[in-house]
Amino acid sequence: MIEPGSFRDPAGFVYTRDGVLYRQVNRSFEPSFTAFIASGLYDELTRDRLLVPHQQAPLGLAAGPDAVAVLRPERIGFVSYPYEWSYGQLKDAALLTLDAQSRALQRGLTLRDASAYNVQFAGGRPVLIDTLSFEPRAEGAPWAAYRQFCEHFLVPLVLMSRVDIGCGSLLRAHLEGVPLELGSRLLPRRSWLRPSLLMHLHLHALAQRRYADRPVPAGAKARPIGKGAAAGLVRSLRSTVEGLDWNPSGTVWADYTTEHNYSEAAVASKRDLVGGLLRAVGPGVVWDLGANTGEYSRVARETGAAVIAFDIDPGAVERHYRAVRASGEQGVLPLLLDLANPSPGLGWAHRERRSLEERGPADALLALALVHHLAIGRNIPLDRIAEYFARLGRSLVVEFVPKSDSQVQRLLRNREDVFGDYHREGFEAGFGRYFRIESVHPVLGSERVIYSMRSRC
Repeated sequence: MIEPGSFRDPAGFVYTRDGVLYRQVNRSFEPSFTAFIASGLYDELTRDRLLVPHQQAPLGLAAGPDAVAVLRPERIGFVSYPYEWSYGQLKDAALLTLDAQSRALQRGLTLRDASAYNVQFAGGRPVLIDTLSFEPRAEGAPWAAYRQFCEHFLVPLVLMSRVDIGCGSLLRAHLEGVPLELGSRLLPRRSWLRPSLLMHLHLHALAQRRYADRPVPAGAKARPIGKGAAAGLVRSLRSTVEGLDWNPSGTVWADYTTEHNYSEAAVASKRDLVGGLLRAVGPGVVWDLGANTGEYSRVARETGAAVIAFDIDPGAVERHYRAVRASGEQGVLPLLLDLANPSPGLGWAHRERRSLEERGPADALLALALVHHLAIGRNIPLDRIAEYFARLGRSLVVEFVPKSDSQVQRLLRNREDVFGDYHREGFEAGFGRYFRIESVHPVLGSERVIYSMRSRC
């Protein structure tokens, strides 16, 4: 079966056969692919974990008649998308792309595209997944992927760091990258005074607008770009990206783990309880829904599971990612996600970028201090929360926080309490429709309760 997101490139495509992932290389790309392998760049990039490695597979496993090679790439555990990444993840993905282009230039090659969707996170770091992105560089040719790099990486990073961190969500609306012209209009006037932004963003946007509708004169040729100038462009872009920063403070829940109402004894009890319940399930993959800065993601990881840690707060996700990167942790992937408006199927025929649900189910879900945010903060009925959770995961460790808790009172502070069924009995009734409740555990020193459940689906 051809992967729904792999159909645009005539050079080849990704498909699965009997559950195994393959990439077909088409005849039209054979010279470029041969040059890429012969140059030594593949060996260099895979050695340094900048590109997923592959094994050569028999040509008889090809999915189409145009195949000249079949590759079996190393599979990524969880496919994420740029609109789910934190600021630091997008920045690291940009620097990876520039590093790959710099190394390619040194070997007479170039990246023919610079899509953020060519990057995934594996082992705690970004890695390129498109082996067919490299081709020989024509002498004097400009970097064809320059605009794409700017719209997929530079524009959103600048907007996130200089306008509002929420501008990262523009990547969900603009799957081809945030347009240069839109980025130029949204940035403050003082950004025109910064030479790198003036060149790569504002003047770049003006040039695109100026020449968008003009016909190309017969016989016209672009001014040749030497290898030195091409390398200089990459250095300039790298300097621009490295000069951007965002301080993850001032967001709503980034400090939640230091402001909760647990005693130290209660925290220790809860950690032991959650770890024990997860070990009893023995999951290979845990989705931590509402992970904040990852306190309980680390507990889940200690059980041996791979953990995908989702949270709505960009500051919390950024802090979590920085901690994961600093520690070298390879089994936890922090991602940005609003569970009340989760990532849908996007792109061509709604299948090019998969919904959150299509990327599951997880072996186990962890939903601690979360349900009250959905039920009271977002007005989602308890049974609907349970129904969606049952589609996302096979098992569930979930915490019920009563109305008497200070965190629930915080949500109710400036609104009418219309949540008559928000109590333990209502919670158990709503979740009991979709899950079998296996055990119930009060949290030491609080009125909170943790349940272990198994999906009925």
